[in-house]
Parts: sequence; C-alpha cells; structure tokens
Amino acid sequence: MSGSSKIMSNANTQNYYNIKFQASCFLLILTLSACHHPKTINTSFYFWKTVFKTKKTESAWLQHFKVKSLYVRIMDIDRVENRSEPTPILPILFKNKIPDSVKIIPVVFIVNDVLKSLTDTGISALANKILPFVQAKVEQAGKSDFEELQIDCDWTASTREHFFYLLKQLKKHPMMRHKKLSVTLRLHQLKNQVKSGIPPADAAILMCYNMGNLRAYGNQNSILEMSELKKYLNQNIGAYPMPLAIGLPLFNWAVAFRNKEYIGISKKIKFVDLIDKNQFIFIGDNIYKAATDLPDFGLNKADEIRWEAISMDDLQAVATYLSPLIKANTLTVIYFHLDENLLKPYHYTDLEKVNQILH
Repeated sequence: MSGSSKIMSNANTQNYYNIKFQASCFLLILTLSACHHPKTINTSFYFWKTVFKTKKTESAWLQHFKVKSLYVRIMDIDRVENRSEPTPILPILFKNKIPDSVKIIPVVFIVNDVLKSLTDTGISALANKILPFVQAKVEQAGKSDFEELQIDCDWTASTREHFFYLLKQLKKHPMMRHKKLSVTLRLHQLKNQVKSGIPPADAAILMCYNMGNLRAYGNQNSILEMSELKKYLNQNIGAYPMPLAIGLPLFNWAVAFRNKEYIGISKKIKFVDLIDKNQFIFIGDNIYKAATDLPDFGLNKADEIRWEAISMDDLQAVATYLSPLIKANTLTVIYFHLDENLLKPYHYTDLEKVNQILH
C-alpha cells in the first residue's frame, strides 16, 4: 500500500471513530436527559391562625411566589365539657377576604381521641356538620366554593377504622361532588403502612416536621431532625400509593422544662426574650435557664427553655435528601405557616433555593 493510501486509510479510520464517539456521547446525553426530569415546584403556605386579616408582609410572600392556593385552618374538632358530641373549637374569623388570585383549601383539624368512642352514626353526623360549616367559612373568606378539603388528624391503629369511615362519608357527601379530599400524613403513618393503613383520600401532605420527642429533656430539635427523617422515609415516600405534597416548617417555639421534666410550650417567649440577660442565662447549644422568677412566662427561677427553630441549612438539607426520592414531575411544597413574625428570619431567596434543590 502506498504512503498516500495509508494516510487516507488512517484518516477514514479516525473519522469513523470520531463519528462513533460523537454518537455515543449523544446517546449518553439522551439517556441522562431521560433519567432526569426537572420537577415543577408549586409553593404554598398553611395559614394557622384564628383571625385572617390582610398583612403587608404576608400578602407580599403570596404575591412573590405566585401562590395559587392557601391552606387555611377552618377549625379544630374536639370535645368540650357538658357536650357529648364533637364540637368546633376556635373557628377562624375572616376580617378580610382572601385575594381573588388565591384559592382557598379549607383544613379541618380533628383531635384523634374524638374518634375513639364515635359510632358509625356519630361519624356520619360529624361529616354532615363539617361540610356546611366549612362552606360558610369559605364564603366568609370571599369565595363562592372550594375545590379541595383537607382533613388533618394524627390517626393511630386504634382510630384508623373510624377515621377512614369519616373520610368515606365526606367523600360521598353531595357537597363534596367533584371536589378533592386530601389528608395530612405523619412520618410514622408513611413508614408503618400495614399498621396505619392507606386513607381513602385523593392525596396526602407529608409533614416533614414535628418528628422528634418534644417532651424529652435535652438539646435536640423536635421540629426537625435529619436523623429521624431518614429513619422514616428512605424508599417509603416513592412507594406510597397516592400523590404526595411536602410540608416543611418555618416555625419556632420555646419548650419549657422544670427539674428536667417537660412542662409545656411557652407561646409568649420570643428569641429576643431569651437573649435578655436580665431574664435568661445561656447554658449552651439551644438551652436557656430562667435567671429569676418570670411569672409573665409562667416560669420559676432555674426553669429551662429549649429554643427550637429552623435554619436555612436545615431546610436545604431536607430538600437535598428528598429530591432524589420524589419521582413526581410536579411537587407542591407547603410551608407551615404564613405569619409575618415567622417569616422575618427568611428572605424570598431562601425558599427559592429550597425549591431549586427540589427541582
């Protein structure tokens, strides 16, 4: 073979391998693209106060994130003295209308113990009372109707059948025709599906908060602990047989202890109070000790406060962990909850970063 023929042969061979390499790269890119579908993230909020009154900061957050639906606690269902049947507790009062651009998703919180002693007749009666009450509140909010009702209940094995029967009664009620029914889902209910059962609903909101032992003395954060989250989720989230939204926390609270025994959550204490050295002594981590008797807070000298709050590092860590586990193309993230005081430590870009990680 002549030298020129060898050169042409080598050139053809090189071209062949170049084309083959480019084709392989193209196929690899297509494969990777097929494996990763960016999610569409819808941002929403819970509103968990007894009075709805338009506030500039809260309205600005709704507008910035183009919130389509607001999850509004309508009432709690509990028992009260001298009444045998479950009763609405602390129903919301709408002093202002919900913005026209935002749909309302009414949420009814049901205390788990209420369900234990109810008969089927009592459960049906409860369903028949809930829906007209909800409709009246929806109209008070300036809406003619609602598209989804959410029931919030930490049901257990002992109340599962009663709770599921209530959901069935709600779903078949004439006022729920063409409407969606969703439920909140705790981590233990996600993991222990055989024991907890699958609620007869259209969708669930996985609550990624309140997962630790609130009453245990120590410096843990019972609102959000990554080690606890990982115990419950893993592949359970992808295997759950209904669409899931994700609930993430934005709240904080002061957990009080006396002689290392839990005595409650102090709703009056703010972080600014804890850093007042005339009132509290910083012990370490997230623990503070009352420097004197503080009757306004219901505390005695030496009582301890564990301050639990959520940092952006916490939220980003959760998002990083959840992102590969969630296969849905569209994901709703609901933050708890819409309150100007709770939103102060955060900026729009903080939640945008979380959404980007989930994306």
